[in-house]
Amino acid sequence: MNAVLFAVFLLFILAIFRVHIVLAMVISAFAGGLVGGLDLTATTKAFSGGLGDGAEIALSYALLGAFAVALSKTGLPDALAHALIQRSRGNASASSVKKLKGFILFAILLLAISSQNVLPIHIAFIPIIIPPLLGLFNQLKMDRRRIAIIMTFGLVTPYMFLPVGFGDIYLNQILLKNLKANGLDTAGASVIEAMAIPALGMVVGLLIGLYSYRKERTYEMRDIAPDDYEIPVITKTKLALSGIVVIATLIVQLQTGSMILAATTGLILFLLLRLVRFSEADDVITRGMRMMSFIGFVMISANGFSNVLRKTGDIEPLVENSKALMGDSQLVAAFVMLLIGLLVTMGIGSSFSTVPIIAAIFVPLCIQYGFSLEATIAIIGTSGALGDAGSPASDSTLGPTSGLNADGQHDHMRETVIPTFLHYNIPLLIFGTIAAVVL
Repeated sequence: MNAVLFAVFLLFILAIFRVHIVLAMVISAFAGGLVGGLDLTATTKAFSGGLGDGAEIALSYALLGAFAVALSKTGLPDALAHALIQRSRGNASASSVKKLKGFILFAILLLAISSQNVLPIHIAFIPIIIPPLLGLFNQLKMDRRRIAIIMTFGLVTPYMFLPVGFGDIYLNQILLKNLKANGLDTAGASVIEAMAIPALGMVVGLLIGLYSYRKERTYEMRDIAPDDYEIPVITKTKLALSGIVVIATLIVQLQTGSMILAATTGLILFLLLRLVRFSEADDVITRGMRMMSFIGFVMISANGFSNVLRKTGDIEPLVENSKALMGDSQLVAAFVMLLIGLLVTMGIGSSFSTVPIIAAIFVPLCIQYGFSLEATIAIIGTSGALGDAGSPASDSTLGPTSGLNADGQHDHMRETVIPTFLHYNIPLLIFGTIAAVVL
């Protein structure tokens, strides 16, 4: 049996049965190594040797988590939520309900998009901003599935298209790095050009989703139980200084291309400007790292897993056999690879962790089929993003549910997972295949 197929299939089965994904990767990697003819020592060495490739990414996530917690301490996210509520209330009597709903949806979309780049705090904004707005959503009878569609779009599309913030991690530190590690020359690669068509598929999915859930839906008015979140004192000075820190962090990120340096700069400025007290620094950084550590460990494990697959030597036979089964059609090959990416990401729950695994298989396959550099980037980049929207274990679905279900009226599977899966994965399959053929 081919060790690569065995390891990936075992990983998928373990993930389906809700085995913790890090443990599932370790088990699958060692099982694949042994099936591929490596002894226990060689498999251990291969797995350990690959772990270091994910260390930089994991540290970036940990520091971004700390940055997110520090930012929440300043009151800036609360001010954004308060401004949205006030603006909505102010316009209720003067504007039509339709325009009011449009304003709210557009504001949430901008917040979700900015959480990936301008304010690189990922899903940390959701539990701060969304629960206070649920009462307003209920009054306007807004379908929360529509809001879930919008937030998932904002959490996924920026990182798969724009090489800034989390997009820099996904496109440059993960995607291009793994393409190069598997023998592809990435010099002169344009990730924006390669991912533009798949990103357009996300836009199409968003527009369809907005239309699908346009009708009014009634929810009960329920009190939201308070949590342990401490509401900070908000002043104009703190908000202005917080804005300066965010801008400085973004500038450092754009100038250096390092999320580690950018997040570190932001944390230092928060402390120097007394937006976060020195006595709170340990707690802030620890909480932030805890919040993002799961993703970091998953990505580290994924690099160890993919290194074992390469060491077995079973990738080349798999490529040859796959080509024989799929024939000479680039169209069929691209679609099948995207479909495999969807299944793997659905099982793992993380697009960032999928790329190191599938790149080991897909890069040789793309070379065999004569795909261009941009087409290869589109295939593997889209394969990784596929399933992120629609996986029950993905941050892109868990995040929206955490906010929308604060009053217990939003089901994770039926009202976040299934809607996002249908509206984004189908267009991504179609537009990813188109990108592979035309680029």
